[in-house]
Amino acid sequence: MTDSSTQLGKFSRSIAGRTAIVTGAGSGMGRALSHLLIDQGARVGLLDRNADGITTVAAEIASAGGNAIAIETDVSQIDSVARSVATVRDTFGPIDILVNNAGISLASSIDADEDAYTSSWARTLEVNLGAHTTTIRACLDDLARNGEGRIVNVASTEGLGATPGLSAYTASKHGVIGLTKSLAVELGRRGVTVNCVCPGPIRTGMTAEIPDDAKDKFARRRVPVGRYGDPEEVAHGMLNFLFPASSYMNGAVLVVDGGMTSQNT
Repeated sequence: MTDSSTQLGKFSRSIAGRTAIVTGAGSGMGRALSHLLIDQGARVGLLDRNADGITTVAAEIASAGGNAIAIETDVSQIDSVARSVATVRDTFGPIDILVNNAGISLASSIDADEDAYTSSWARTLEVNLGAHTTTIRACLDDLARNGEGRIVNVASTEGLGATPGLSAYTASKHGVIGLTKSLAVELGRRGVTVNCVCPGPIRTGMTAEIPDDAKDKFARRRVPVGRYGDPEEVAHGMLNFLFPASSYMNGAVLVVDGGMTSQNT
């Protein structure tokens, strides 16, 4: 018989009753994480520019007995974010968890037309990086109120390397990693942990236009597990940062890519 005094159990892996905000919740990894949070007993504010997407996700959650609210939000606009955070707070109470998942990928070849490149660069940095600081600032007082706030930023394996023609996207994802580390240092003493997930090739809306045979060829050549990932596989990685028991995980960068960046060729 095991001596109960030696059993671990000091730290909780329950987020039941906690309030979470997930940006980009209308599809892909945001949708998957929102469902996992609901399964864990959390209440979720679903933020996305895609009103139809988050309305569908909210209906899925409601049919499963969960508690979520869909709020059309442009994360690049301070006023839109402020209104959405206030709505979640008024509906469910103070924010405990923030997941910055919203993002875009626009072609940005360095020798493109000046207007096209400038537009792609500005919009990509605005959504993929600047919006993270906007949502964090809007939620920070709540997150820091009890020493248990959790922030997860979604970057990409493009934040660890590069692909030609995506300089704006690549720069933004390197920036997300840097922002994560900076805020982990700044906010750790306030009990707010800030971590980052770097997904590799995942079957989401962002990769939907890539033909399946091209996906398969790439995966066989570049990904040790031999396939693209599922959004839920990334969502489980994010979830592990959000538990009370994850209080010493801070400034971490979790790569979820099937081993792609570990492979030399």
